[in-house]
Amino acid sequence: MDTETRQITVAVHAPDPITTAGLGSQLGTQQGIDIRDWDQRAETDVLVFAAECLTPEIVLWLRRLAAEDGKPVVLVVSQISEAELVPAIECRVVAVLPRSATTGERLAHAVRAAATGGGVLPPSLLGELLKHVERLQREVLDPMGVNTAGLTTREIDVLRLMAEGKDTVEIAGELSYSERSVKHIIQGITGRLKLKNRPHAVAYAVRAGVI
Repeated sequence: MDTETRQITVAVHAPDPITTAGLGSQLGTQQGIDIRDWDQRAETDVLVFAAECLTPEIVLWLRRLAAEDGKPVVLVVSQISEAELVPAIECRVVAVLPRSATTGERLAHAVRAAATGGGVLPPSLLGELLKHVERLQREVLDPMGVNTAGLTTREIDVLRLMAEGKDTVEIAGELSYSERSVKHIIQGITGRLKLKNRPHAVAYAVRAGVI
């Protein structure tokens, strides 16, 4: 069922009762969103967490929430630096909203995005995140022969030929591998990334932009 028509359950936490009530009230007027008590957060779809700034204590709390509940988090924050963004994302924060500019509509948009596996970031923070990913690829993954999609160069070569419609024998011939090696590579991709079959593996590589 589409998230525009089904109820999305949300739990809200803020540093004080007034802010908690205010965020809950803003969300409660939005269609398709059901507010739950914070102690019911394990049964919700999305968590909304408000803070003045991302102190080490807040990061620790967010990390604990990620470990215990595993829910996507919409962070409403007064200030956040570019350096604090990556630790926040590691704590399952998928959307960041400036507290001063947060309206019911923007908050609801972020919640709906979070519920469907998406995210919302201010442009300045998005640019920093992209630079971080590029740096990670260049300094860590490239020397290991891996990319951000979790695929090695050899696996990408096999997937590219699969996308061209070649079978195991043709792939083995073109790459000078044994048929057994090709099958082993494909099984490794589907097993490690929990993909259903060869077409699913090709689709994954296309979406990741590696072929």
